[in-house]
Amino acid sequence: MEKRHKEPFIHFPKIGGRMVKTIISATLVAVIYQLIGRNACFACIGAVYGMGNVFRGGLQSGGNRFIGTLIGGIFAIPFYWLIHFAPWPVPDWVYLCVGLFLVLYVSAMFGAHGAIQPGTVVFFVVIYTVAQSRFVAYTLARILDTGVGVLVSLLISKLFPSPKEQDLLDDKAEEAVAEAEAIAS
Repeated sequence: MEKRHKEPFIHFPKIGGRMVKTIISATLVAVIYQLIGRNACFACIGAVYGMGNVFRGGLQSGGNRFIGTLIGGIFAIPFYWLIHFAPWPVPDWVYLCVGLFLVLYVSAMFGAHGAIQPGTVVFFVVIYTVAQSRFVAYTLARILDTGVGVLVSLLISKLFPSPKEQDLLDDKAEEAVAEAEAIAS
């Protein structure tokens, strides 16, 4: 019988660039939001989602987060009103089902399958937890804050590319110089 090498219960990963850039992005967002007197929660979450191991990964993950928040928020506003204020005798669960269907369908329609989960989270959070006096303002702020967080992380990611991305940029620069020299001679 062959002995298996047991992996340790806990391993300590190296502290890499992505971790550092994520901390910088979320902290920068938190400081900016503190200075303007706003709650940074959803902007910080957007910052975490917007930081990928490479720019393209952050763009996809952060983009899905923003698109999902936008779609979920857009449908949360009218369906919140229908569930909480509609004068018609329709059970709440009917509106909930239709609203959820629309979040899922529109996300799929745009090919934003990665946006489905964040979209449904926003939809349910607004429907079930936001006070009636603030549901529109809360939803719009959540969409905006998520976008700000994603954009800050994408900016940080672009300004400080990963070593892999830097090597690719260096290779492209060398190719461009070689092409320019070939044209010039």
